[in-house]
Amino acid sequence: MKKTSVRLEFTNDFVGTVHAEHGDIHINREGQAIMPYDMLLGALGSCFYSTFLDIARKMRLEYEKADIDIVGVKREETPTHLVTVDMLFTLYGVKDDKGFQRAAELAAKYCSIHHTLSQVADIQLLVQFKD
Repeated sequence: MKKTSVRLEFTNDFVGTVHAEHGDIHINREGQAIMPYDMLLGALGSCFYSTFLDIARKMRLEYEKADIDIVGVKREETPTHLVTVDMLFTLYGVKDDKGFQRAAELAAKYCSIHHTLSQVADIQLLVQFKD
């Protein structure tokens, strides 16, 4: 099994830093840093893209760049967990879009964070292509 860890340091308010092996993330509620659900959705997007990248390379799919826009909706009752997540995956510079939809679907299937979040939220993935 692969082990991963982070260390969080906080003041006596919600101002803190997540320390990870490869960098730090500042967090707070004042709008000056990232919030917990920002990190969660960012983790989903980065896991999805990392998985997609591995699949796309194996399938020899070529494109210039990609954007992922993610919107999560939390329920208002406690606990306020995610109910829905919409992922818009935009690929640029695609000459032939054949194979990209399948690669994105496989990425969603094999991304561990997508799998984990899908246990509590309905996740929708839309793939689009732009020049």
